[in-house]
Amino acid sequence: MLLCQIGQGEKNVSTLESLTGIRQPTLSQQLGVLRTEGAVSTRREGKQIFYSLADPQIESLLQTLYKLFCCETCIK
Repeated sequence: MLLCQIGQGEKNVSTLESLTGIRQPTLSQQLGVLRTEGAVSTRREGKQIFYSLADPQIESLLQTLYKLFCCETCIK
């Protein structure tokens, strides 16, 4: 769910919290794992940290998964 939101554009923690309903401590922990695994990259602006996908292949994978499992109008 986090990768799907980040895949739609760079987001900070408070935005991700609002979009996903995941509380900040849990969200930060999950984002830390994604960062350690190289799935997301960060950019700091003042006190805020913004997350984006670290690799274009991750975006391609997310698009494929969306087409296969989420898109009702996509041809399978």
